Amino acid sequence: QVQLVESGGGLVQAGGSLRLSCEASRIIFMFYLTGWYRQAPGKQRELVAAISSDGRTNYADSVKGRFAISRDNAKNTVFLQINSLKAEDTAVYFCNSRRDAYPYDNYWGQGTQVTVSS
Repeated sequence: QVQLVESGGGLVQAGGSLRLSCEASRIIFMFYLTGWYRQAPGKQRELVAAISSDGRTNYADSVKGRFAISRDNAKNTVFLQINSLKAEDTAVYFCNSRRDAYPYDNYWGQGTQVTVSS
């Protein structure tokens, strides 16, 4: 059974930093498109950063310059470095990994809470 496990969330003061990790079992990230999403209370889940199988990255406008997604192929782990945290970054952060080709598999982690105090 495929599992994505996020870690690294927590309570941090505004202006601080966190590094989130997403580890996978039974899939190899370098063959997948992997993204970090977040969902704040009462809001829809939104994509904040993604990394393609060939390493290209893209970011939501709201996090450009503050968030950085990366992948360690040897550790089969995807990271999200979050800097200059703001209160509006408070959310549950989810890791998602999918293939846009057969067999079109799609996996989600359970999420990790990030809370920013102002």
